[in-house]
Amino acid sequence: MTHSLSISNKLSRLRARMKEAEWQKYGALLLTGKLTGLLLLALVMIFVNPSLMGFRALAADPVLKGNDIVNPINTVWTLLAAFLVFGMQVGFTMLEAGFCRSRETVNVLMECIVDTCLCGLLFYAFGFAFMFSHGNGFIGFHWFFLQGAPATYETSGVAFLAFWLFQFAFADTCSTITSGAMIGRTGFVGDLIYSVAVSGFIYPIIGHWAWGPDGFLATMGSAGNFLPGLGTSFHDFAGSTVVHTIGGFVALAGAIVLGPRLGRKFKRDGGGPMLPHDLTIAASGGLLLWFGWYGFNPGSTLSAMDFEGIGRVAANTTLAACAAGLSAMAFAYIFSKKWDVSFTVNGFLAGLVAITCPCYWVSPAGSVILGAVAGVIVVLGVEALEWLRIDDPIGAVPVHGICGIWGTVSLGLFACGQYGATGPLSPDNSAPLRGLFYGGGTTVLVAQLIGSAIVTLSTFGVALAVMYAVNAFGILRVSEQGELEGLDLHEHGISAYPEYVISSVVMPAALSIPREASSLRTAAHTRADLPEAAH
Repeated sequence: MTHSLSISNKLSRLRARMKEAEWQKYGALLLTGKLTGLLLLALVMIFVNPSLMGFRALAADPVLKGNDIVNPINTVWTLLAAFLVFGMQVGFTMLEAGFCRSRETVNVLMECIVDTCLCGLLFYAFGFAFMFSHGNGFIGFHWFFLQGAPATYETSGVAFLAFWLFQFAFADTCSTITSGAMIGRTGFVGDLIYSVAVSGFIYPIIGHWAWGPDGFLATMGSAGNFLPGLGTSFHDFAGSTVVHTIGGFVALAGAIVLGPRLGRKFKRDGGGPMLPHDLTIAASGGLLLWFGWYGFNPGSTLSAMDFEGIGRVAANTTLAACAAGLSAMAFAYIFSKKWDVSFTVNGFLAGLVAITCPCYWVSPAGSVILGAVAGVIVVLGVEALEWLRIDDPIGAVPVHGICGIWGTVSLGLFACGQYGATGPLSPDNSAPLRGLFYGGGTTVLVAQLIGSAIVTLSTFGVALAVMYAVNAFGILRVSEQGELEGLDLHEHGISAYPEYVISSVVMPAALSIPREASSLRTAAHTRADLPEAAH
């Protein structure tokens, strides 16, 4: 009868055997074999029934699509551009605050800030969906409240929410442009209501026509779409039409419905513009806008991989602004015999607006020429509004509306025939745009004229209807008493400059002056700050 060993005896025997070299080799081989068997078993289980091992079946993995792949470089580039464009709100706020009168400065600050907040929520809820989702040629139907969105926008490789942020900054720009021609007499509640119409409906729906994936102007000239015989679509690289013309002509509608500020006496009636209260702020705001434009235009490539494209766009943007600033300064001198800083600032802004559409397709020489023309146009536009008795305190209509049209049409003249389309990895120059001055005929020019006319007339007509509707409720324009008092005190209960404007009693010690001189200066400032009719 065989006697079985106890567990302790077996362990003792194993320890003794493992001291021998032969048994050590045998043990290593046995352990390796068992581990290899377990590994093979696990691999078989993963392929045969992966759910038992906590894995998804390979056969169930979705097919990887192009718009599921986020390009990190392009996404960071687009975010950087979005931050620059959003920074333009500081420039707009300073520009409007500097060109307005001191007693309506707080109103400008509030309007710009609240417009931004309002636009963000509206563009999140449905504005972006109307503008950039698929639908039909007139409006998008998807992605309300950003629901059901893919990883990236279309085939750009840019993360979806990064693209949303970039486009929100554009929408905010359009809304802020609108307010420029309406400052000094617009009620705050009325401003909120028309801003809802602009940010939530007018800008995104009309913008869809040109920038939506299936907008009828974006697909114009192709088989089965709008004007198939034209042979080319409407082009607006960064928004001379979509952002600036829309904003400028909403502003024109508002200025017409509101009428001029109390005491505003036009040149043909023996008067002139009401003077801005702080040109230092206005000029600084204009330069900040110029800086932000380096996000506006180069960022519209949505691609840091288009190395030549972003450099060319930035250079063209700079040259157009420089040429327009100088031409506006020189042309304005003919009228006033003075070197006018306000015309110079609005001049380079006009150049920036004009180059925004054609910046990708024109040469540096073309940028200089079209920018110089924009500087002349903005001066003529200001004088035309003055003759028409339309009160536009900061020149929003000539700068953005009229020069937006010029910039859009100029593509049909100055497209140099070397550049086609930007792309997520590289440009596609297989079908370059060629304008009239470069031997391309009138095809591109006609497409630009058609697109600009449709957007301009549609915007102006709808905006007039909105402004008249808001005005019918008696809330678009502030009361006569409120306007005479000043919007800052009447609407917001505070002045922007309480220490040294409202009362000389609280003037800083370093600025103290004799009591008699102080009284005279306070009285003089009060008279100067009232409308001319109240003098």
